[in-house]
Amino acid sequence: MKLEVAFGIVLKRHRKLKLLSQEQLALKANLDRTYISMLERGLRQPTISTIFTLAKTLEVLPNELIKEVEELEMSD
Repeated sequence: MKLEVAFGIVLKRHRKLKLLSQEQLALKANLDRTYISMLERGLRQPTISTIFTLAKTLEVLPNELIKEVEELEMSD
């Protein structure tokens, strides 16, 4: 599995756990909703700054997100 696809799966999972729409997440993170959509679909790769921003918004540690991405990528 490609890293950007794995990140999208992890991001979507955490967003849904917080009961947020893409638009709500985008507003809270000061990002564009279409960018969130592209991240979740694996069409864009986040910068390290974006990963930290999203992690803070979702109330998880950035390394948690990365670890989950790594586990998904390695399991495929």
